[in-house]
This record gives sequence, structure tokens and C-alpha cells, in this order.
Amino acid sequence: MARLRQWIDPYLLLLIGTVALAALFPAHGRGTEIADGMVTVAVALLFFLYGARLSPSAVWSGLANWRLQALVFASTFVLFPAIGLAAQAMLRPVLPHDILLGVVYLCLLPSTVQSSIAFTSIARGNVPAALCSASVSNLLGVVLTPLLVSLLLPGAGVGFSGQALKDIGLQILLPFVAGQAARPLIGDWLLRHKLLTNIVDRGSVLLVVYAAFSAGVEAGIWTQLSPGDLAIVLAVDLVVLGAVIVITTLASRTQGFSREDEIAIVFCGSKKSMAGGIPMATILFPGHGVGLIVLPLMLFHQSQLFVCATLARRYAGRDLREKQTQAMDAKAGAALG
Repeated sequence: MARLRQWIDPYLLLLIGTVALAALFPAHGRGTEIADGMVTVAVALLFFLYGARLSPSAVWSGLANWRLQALVFASTFVLFPAIGLAAQAMLRPVLPHDILLGVVYLCLLPSTVQSSIAFTSIARGNVPAALCSASVSNLLGVVLTPLLVSLLLPGAGVGFSGQALKDIGLQILLPFVAGQAARPLIGDWLLRHKLLTNIVDRGSVLLVVYAAFSAGVEAGIWTQLSPGDLAIVLAVDLVVLGAVIVITTLASRTQGFSREDEIAIVFCGSKKSMAGGIPMATILFPGHGVGLIVLPLMLFHQSQLFVCATLARRYAGRDLREKQTQAMDAKAGAALG
């Protein structure tokens, strides 16, 4: 059983089970409202707990780590768009026009928030820096994504979503500030009971997967292309994701970042937000097949969750093994001394 656990990630199995559940029993009607409400509550609770656990000095340290923030920004809004344009040029004879628009569009979106921070936490990375990177990315994305669409995808109607800015404030920043206010009362207790935060970390991601996949099933997006087209889009998404993960990992190590900073850079710099991307697409692409345009994003969203769940566990396992080795070395040194 122990050997089986080394090869099969239990959390990855939970993600696959959640996708299967959404495919067989998708939320619809009133169920969709309930699922969306649960996602909102879970994300707000997650950021409340992070606010209550993180000291203000750690938050300011995350903001002050400008080299890390600059690398994540470059990955999100420079590296991704460059890869997206290259993929569009190579795949023009293969995929429909709206799908190609979607491939580029997903590369222009900001990073996710809750999954970037949740996976950074699971991997034992720099959570304050990840919190700052993901939040700032979403705030900037409200302006930068429409701007990049207008520059790189001429002909698309560009809009500005002030509601997205409001939603970010209410769902993320307000709970975080509330958590900071409650920190003197519950901060120490939360640090002693890390299981609660871990459950919310993982549970919030599972809820997002179920709600997102249910929406795709209900919209019939998965039936609009042939299995071959879907396979090509999925392969492109995986290549884009893999390229960004490899590049950000190498850049982090080349620039001398710590393991904790590297984890934050990789997970924040390789994500794309579906929660903000789908509503924004309806504004930015009037007259186009929005369902097809967001299909690469939906497949990418699932791919990044599966890949990053496995990667986070590998990071956490490596960290645990190194600590065990250090403890054994310390005991051996004490015995010899």
C-alpha cells in the first residue's frame, strides 16, 4: 500500500473523482446557484484563515519581494502571451478560428487566486508572496487582459469589467482583512491546528473543479468538437503549461531564489483564471462563439489543477525528506560529539 501511494497521488484521485461526479451529476438550476455559493464561501473562508494566520510583517515582506513579484508578472503577462501567439501561428491550419482565439485568450488572463495559494501552501512555499502575487495579478488583469486582447487580437471588442474589481475586493481582500483583524484572537490557535487550513485548501479546489466542470457539461461545450479536436486542444494546453512550469522553475533557480520562493513563482506564474476569464470573454468577443473560445481555458483549468496537485505533493515530499535527513544528520553529529 505504501508503494502504491508513492505512485498514485490520493489528492489527484479526489480531483478525478470530482470531475467524474460533475460529469455524471452536474449542478444545474438551483444546484448551480448552490454550488457557486459554496465556492464563494469556501474561497472567502480560505482567505479569512490566511489573513488570521499571516503576520502583517509577513504580508509586507511578500509585497516587498519585488524580484519575485516581477518574475511572476513577466510569466503571466509576457511569457504566456508569447507562447500563445506562437501556438496560434503553428496551429492555424489545424484548429478552427475561434479555438485559436481561445488558445491566445487563455494566455492573456491573470493568474488564479485560490488554487495558486492553496497549492503553494500544500507544497510548503512562500504563502505571503503567493497571496500578493495572485491578488495583484487579478487586479491588474482587469485592465491588462482587455488591453492585451485589443493589441494582440485585433477586431475583438474590448470591455472593462469594474464588477470584477468589486468581486475581488469582496471575496478576497475583505475576508483577508477580516482575518488580519481576528488574528490576535485566533491566530495562535490556527497555527496549532494546521489541519483546518489544509482541509479548506484542498476542499476549495475540489469545489471549484466541480462547479467549473458542471458548467461546461450543462453548456454542452464538450460536444461541439470532435474527440480529435479536443485531444489537440488538450495537448496544446499541456505543452503550454509544461513549458511555463519548466521556464519559471529554471528562472527561479538561475536567479538564486529560495525553495519557498521558487514554489510561489511556479504556482502563481503558471496559472490562468477561469473564474474571471469566462465572464470577461462574453464582453471581449461579441459575435464570436464564446463557448468555443473558452474551451481551451476550461481544459487548461482542469489540466493545471491535476498537474499542480501532483507537483505540490512532490515539493512537499521533497521538503519532508530533506528535513528528515537533516534531523538524522543532527542526531548522528550529536552522537559522535
